[in-house]
Amino acid sequence: MARCDELAAVSEEPGCLTRRYLTPPAKIVHQRLAGWMTDASLTPRVDNAGNLIGRLSGRGTRRVLLIGSHLDTVPNAGKYDGVLGVLMGLAVAERLRGEDLPFHLDVVGFSEEEGVRFSKPYLGCSALSGDFLPEWLDRRDAAGVSMRQAIADFGLDPDAVGSCIYDPADVLGFIEPHLEQGPVLEHAKLPVGMVSGIAGQSRLRVAFHGAAAHAGTTPMDRRQDALLCAAQFVTAVRARALSVEGLRATVGSVRVTPNAPNVVAAAAELSLDVRHAEDAQRESAVRDLIAAGHEAAASEGARFEVLEETSQSAVLMDHKLSSLLRESIEECGGPPTSILSGAGHDAVIMAGRFPVSMLFLRHPGAVSHHPDERVEAEDVAVGIDVLTRFVLRLARQLRSTA
Repeated sequence: MARCDELAAVSEEPGCLTRRYLTPPAKIVHQRLAGWMTDASLTPRVDNAGNLIGRLSGRGTRRVLLIGSHLDTVPNAGKYDGVLGVLMGLAVAERLRGEDLPFHLDVVGFSEEEGVRFSKPYLGCSALSGDFLPEWLDRRDAAGVSMRQAIADFGLDPDAVGSCIYDPADVLGFIEPHLEQGPVLEHAKLPVGMVSGIAGQSRLRVAFHGAAAHAGTTPMDRRQDALLCAAQFVTAVRARALSVEGLRATVGSVRVTPNAPNVVAAAAELSLDVRHAEDAQRESAVRDLIAAGHEAAASEGARFEVLEETSQSAVLMDHKLSSLLRESIEECGGPPTSILSGAGHDAVIMAGRFPVSMLFLRHPGAVSHHPDERVEAEDVAVGIDVLTRFVLRLARQLRSTA
């Protein structure tokens, strides 16, 4: 918990926690974590995507178990999202040094998950899984810096991101400890729970194109108001989400042009985030909302456009790893409550290549991506105990089948 506090003070902005991909604070975090890893008998390294990896070596093996989460944050973040999972992985490795493990234990601090700097999430885990696309290197941040330049400025080789890939034949699995970011465990009065799956997600950028006009001289019935279209669209998004159990649909960002108080809006660009545990439900909602956008634009003589659309399918946790995690939770005295994650995690991408499992921790107040983010030390202690038992169970299982 003290280490969480220490890393939370490493930020791009005074007075709040903001730490984006490969910014100078990320290097400071690497230095401190690498020191703690070395003290715990791990061998740290930074790959060419900026992921920090500390290895507790097993004996005579290529097999490896990955444990960890991400080190970047959203702007004005809480101190536990992502980082807590990395530090819990380190705590497990500290407990297990001296154990004769039949596999390597790699504690991973992914360099990027939030998608803040380059409007592209999951950069760190995509590099490990082999899903990193070379064209992403040309993306630019708000200051005009390309991802290629950011990687080079960090002292890494952007043309060698391919060297980060783990061979799926060597990877026993990836387990990610994380705050629940929801209220289920708090309501159940349980310190930890296991994730059953992660909801699929669609992210879109859409725009309405109308015509700028004088707010005082243009009659109301002769306007092509892009912001009015956007308002109709936001209402349609909420109505569609309420129509299906478990559907989440959100417009979280709106940019208006020219954004002046006495000018009818010429354009409005919006984000759209749609999530559901069943991909068919999510995809149907996206189709309906795109149609609603066109309908809203037509009603005002404007034009609707989808600027960008990406999606991630729903993910199920690996059965074998989840069984070991369930047994470890039971051994620690708790019922193995299963929870569907509505938030995306590094495990989403890792699941495309490797077996994955997730351990959730109780999140008092369930306020995440915010300075009020909380976790109790006692719950973290339970989580570390569960994860340690999980690793030892996996080791015993492998020895028994060798």
